[in-house]
Amino acid sequence: MRAALGLIEAVGLTTAVTALDAASKAADVKLVGYEKVIGAGKAISVTVQIAGDVAAVKAAVEAAETAARKVGIILSSHVIPRPHEEIDLLIKAFEKNLKNKKTADTPAENKSQSKVKKSDKNKENKE
Repeated sequence: MRAALGLIEAVGLTTAVTALDAASKAADVKLVGYEKVIGAGKAISVTVQIAGDVAAVKAAVEAAETAARKVGIILSSHVIPRPHEEIDLLIKAFEKNLKNKKTADTPAENKSQSKVKKSDKNKENKE
């Protein structure tokens, strides 16, 4: 990759999502992963990992911090410009984990949607 890796650690999911939204809108960056950490700052934190060009990641992290601080607490943020090749392996692992999380979430969504459809059909049959 040889671009940049940006890390934003926020307390709570709402703060993390706000940070990611601001980062995505501020620059051309890609979400490569996220991790839930229990016990960081005596709370549950979410670390958002983004990647892209150095300038884009720097701008995205700055925008993310500004927006997220209005909603909650940012524990830490950091940009690693042109990371070492070993960090590229870590980024690829983040991306793989993100894909696995998306795949794991999909069946649950389908089940909940099918339950809604069944309940709608039951309502229609009763009417």
